[in-house]
Amino acid sequence: MFTPGQALRLVNIQRVLIRHGFDEIVFAMHLLRPVRFVQYLLPWNWFRRRRDPRAVRLRRVLEDLGPIYVKFGQILSTRRDMLPEDLAVELAKLQDRVPPFPGAAARRIVEEAYGRPLEEVFARFEEQPLASASIAQVHSATLKDGREMIVKVVRPGIEKLIRRDLGIMHLLAGLAEKYWDDARRLRPSNVVREFEKTLLDELDLMREAACATQLRRNFADSELLYVPQVDWDLTRRDVMVMERISGIPVSDIDGLRRAGVDLRWLAEAGVEIFFTQVFRDSFFHADMHPGNIFIRPEPGRHPRVMVVDFGIMSSLSEFDQRYLAENFMAFLDRDYRKVAQLHVESGWVPPGTRVDEFEFAIRTVCEPLFDRPLREISFGNLLLRLFQTARRFNMVVLPQLILLQKTLVSIEGLGRQLYPDLNIWHVARPLLERWMDDRMGLRGFARATRENLPYWLHRLPELPGRIIDVVEKLRDGKLRVEWHAPELETLREELRRNSRRDLLGLCAGVLFLSGILVYALVASGTGEARSLALVLGAAGTALFALAFTE
Repeated sequence: MFTPGQALRLVNIQRVLIRHGFDEIVFAMHLLRPVRFVQYLLPWNWFRRRRDPRAVRLRRVLEDLGPIYVKFGQILSTRRDMLPEDLAVELAKLQDRVPPFPGAAARRIVEEAYGRPLEEVFARFEEQPLASASIAQVHSATLKDGREMIVKVVRPGIEKLIRRDLGIMHLLAGLAEKYWDDARRLRPSNVVREFEKTLLDELDLMREAACATQLRRNFADSELLYVPQVDWDLTRRDVMVMERISGIPVSDIDGLRRAGVDLRWLAEAGVEIFFTQVFRDSFFHADMHPGNIFIRPEPGRHPRVMVVDFGIMSSLSEFDQRYLAENFMAFLDRDYRKVAQLHVESGWVPPGTRVDEFEFAIRTVCEPLFDRPLREISFGNLLLRLFQTARRFNMVVLPQLILLQKTLVSIEGLGRQLYPDLNIWHVARPLLERWMDDRMGLRGFARATRENLPYWLHRLPELPGRIIDVVEKLRDGKLRVEWHAPELETLREELRRNSRRDLLGLCAGVLFLSGILVYALVASGTGEARSLALVLGAAGTALFALAFTE
């Protein structure tokens, strides 16, 4: 059931859809199907009129519906593995154009978070925000000790609006999957669930502060990347205080040139930073667009890359890392057979998938990419082609891999904007080979041994006793091995079914023959004896039928 607010919001959504020429979507809803003919009575449908492309109209719908839907469109645009190309390109143009909320409201939220007047915390607090987005806005401030900080404040009442709109999105996604054939393939409900998790996570600034602190710790000794420091004493769920940084926006290429920055070095450093996050730390910044990256020139040395906005972070398991590294290396060697085998062996595609069919599908979509200089090949597009192909074989692409692919596309685009001849493979391959050697070579074996040795030494005294127990059970015939493989369970069930069928068939034969014998021996006997013979025969026939249906 809808709340009154959701009902009004749904009416507004339908009005916006009709205004942008999506009447068919509104009248395809289950409740309006009986009056679908009304669509043809609307005056604007009487004459054929020129309309903008579907993707443009959808982008305008999301812009008219407000910041939550704009953010949804931005996230949806990253799902190029499931969206048509025209929609993905158009939705990527969506920008947060959210007017700031009043500085007085920000002041009130901060004071409520601290339980004391703002003047007791800051020497200066600018009510005019530096930047404003759909979830929060940022103000500059100075602490009592003179340190320059930024204060990020969550929009007032935004959680209530988000939950209202998420409820409607879940409903619309469910209706789409029920009544629209294409939606069953695209599975919008899964996309809405991913969006819900991302959005609700961004509301918790304590979580963002923890992510920033972890990334800062990972690069504490780095000369490439600088992460601003969080002031934990002043950070709350809806207020975050962080060191203010200053630098040249990475998109200001003329400014970087005037500052004497080597653009080729900077482009390669960006790729190295990203792959270091992914493969060394398994923890990466997943929102690396140009607005979140600044460059600080330093005399006599290479500049430092500085990042902000840690609301969207992601991590990869060691399994995910190995999957990516081995696939990238196999692609570089054009070993499509290995790529297909990796997918099947790792469980990314169903076990019954034919490796040869999968290999030919991958070869078909990826070989054209290699028909050009290596420096022009996109890592991100290669990963996208892989996901698109694997989805045809029922591979479920995990959210962290989608975030990785989206961030990789951003890093590549930015790197080639800085230095068009950037060869990403040249920068990334040594990092991948080093990681694989660390994990699977002699160094990996030594590292795993070193890490597991305390555990092995702890369990070693128990080992002789366990071996003696196993030997004694084997000698006494008490050792039983159970194998729960699906194929074995199927075989066991088939054997049990055959055993039941044989037993029922035997019983049916006995009863049937008993009935014939009784009837033959007492053919001239009493009616009760003849009835018994008929009952036995009927019971035998029934059991035979039951055995046949087993």
